[in-house]
Amino acid sequence: MSMRITRRLEFDAGHRIPNHASQCRHLHGHRYAIEITLSGELIGTEGASEEGMVMDFSDVKRIAKAVLVDHWDHAFLAYRGDRAVVDFLETLPGHKTVVLPVIPTAENLAAEAFRILGAAYLDTYGNQLRLERVRLYETPNNWADAVRSVP
Repeated sequence: MSMRITRRLEFDAGHRIPNHASQCRHLHGHRYAIEITLSGELIGTEGASEEGMVMDFSDVKRIAKAVLVDHWDHAFLAYRGDRAVVDFLETLPGHKTVVLPVIPTAENLAAEAFRILGAAYLDTYGNQLRLERVRLYETPNNWADAVRSVP
């Protein structure tokens, strides 16, 4: 039987949408939440710590923090084409800036997170582990889903 599991993590980050017609064109920040959904078979190795799981939730968290969350947390997520902001942030000694190839909308951040996390969750246990969805909440009421395309 294939099963899906989801782990939620939160982080704080700043951004701006440079061409936005409203308030989001200004520098501002959010308390983001990210949900990572994985699918796979239940691990049946008798006596294994992960027996009966798709993956240990603590491993889902550890991997997500190492490859994404700790990099984006308390950083300013800047679009590389937004030169005024990128150049300004480079003048701040030690400022945590993540320069992205995309404008940091919720949709683009979800897609970028899916790209980054996709290679991080390997089929370690031989249980067909796959990243299925990344849901990125920009606010409690607004989110974007990046979902695995059907092969």
